[in-house]
Amino acid sequence: MSEDKKITMAHGGGGELTNKLIKDIIVSRLSNNYLKSLTDSAVLGKIDGRICFTTDSYVVRPLEFPGGDIGQLAVCGTVNDLAVMGAKPIALSLALIIEEGFSIDRLARIIDSIAAAAKLADVKIATGDTKVVENTKGEGLFINTAGVGAIDESINIAPSAISDTDVIIVTGNIADHGLAVMCSREGLSLQTQLKSDVAPLNGLIKDMLDTGAKIRFMRDATRAGVAGVLADINEYTSLGIVIEESRIPITVAARHAAELLGLDPMIVANEGKCIVVVNKNDAQKVVDACRRHPLGANAAIIGTVTSAINNIELHTKIGGRRLIYRPYGEQLPRIC
Repeated sequence: MSEDKKITMAHGGGGELTNKLIKDIIVSRLSNNYLKSLTDSAVLGKIDGRICFTTDSYVVRPLEFPGGDIGQLAVCGTVNDLAVMGAKPIALSLALIIEEGFSIDRLARIIDSIAAAAKLADVKIATGDTKVVENTKGEGLFINTAGVGAIDESINIAPSAISDTDVIIVTGNIADHGLAVMCSREGLSLQTQLKSDVAPLNGLIKDMLDTGAKIRFMRDATRAGVAGVLADINEYTSLGIVIEESRIPITVAARHAAELLGLDPMIVANEGKCIVVVNKNDAQKVVDACRRHPLGANAAIIGTVTSAINNIELHTKIGGRRLIYRPYGEQLPRIC
């Protein structure tokens, strides 16, 4: 397709150009037993366990940012939504909405990133769709995904399982993704470049589950960040939460970037970190398992669930206290 450097409306017309786009740029990079037949639906076969199903859309700006791009983000975000439920990801769908005029070379680069992320997560792109729309001066590419996974019958991860005295763990440094995207978007240059933490968490989560610990609940701290997840826990359970600011892992670069941008790191999006609620007797076992995995090296216990209060309190480094709320709106548009 070297003669076609840009996407045209004809690429979405269902004719020969559509066929060449799908086969030469997409399927050639993602080919697997599910996808190669190019039938209207993928046949996954029998699934051992309870079916877990999720969907998400990705509209990040810019499309490529330090540490990742929209393709990697789409795969990892969907895999992680399955993994935090205790599911083993099996297959994803991939729908591309491409604006007329988008670079075919850039599209190929993003599909390569999708393929690499799927391989790392050990998940297959089983089916998909491609649409071309008129140029609206947007970012040029939007992605929708859906994912299917299987949950073992012995696993029960749900907010209803959370109880008084449970411990809250974060699996690593917070706020890297949102701040990296924001700095890239605004052209901010820092002495230490921030990189997105975008990564598939299913391997790390499997290691945690394999400890046999009583894990009550998990959620990846994406939009609204850690604060958003804590607010959900508080809302689901009516239990209070106490967080120790001194225990929250964050890099110096991320802290400085947040101060520069006037943002609270607690509400900034992450794409490779999750919040875990676990029985207090198993908390250290879970942290140790995290720290043995490359994606969990900086895991830490950051707080506890308590019936003594009914809100979320942050105990600050200087000895003060402040309440944590879910942010009212979206401070960082198109972060994922």
